[in-house]
Amino acid sequence: MNLPFLPFPLPLAPLQRVLLVALLVPLLLVTVVAAVPALILLPFLPGGTDRTIRILRTHTAQIRTLLDTSRTAPAPRRRKVPARR
Repeated sequence: MNLPFLPFPLPLAPLQRVLLVALLVPLLLVTVVAAVPALILLPFLPGGTDRTIRILRTHTAQIRTLLDTSRTAPAPRRRKVPARR
């Protein structure tokens, strides 16, 4: 039994990354825009500074995760440079 010639599958990883970022960026922007009023008002309330810092850390972690997972290859490890004496 002979199978008909099928083209090699195209690498879908780059397309998958583009689609992932295209879907997640608008959601991330909505969460940031929704948090703007809280970021403006919370510092003036008791205990609001801590909550503001938590919101900012959460957004930073989300953005970092989005950018790290959209890379084509793992980030190169930085060499440790010996301290000068």
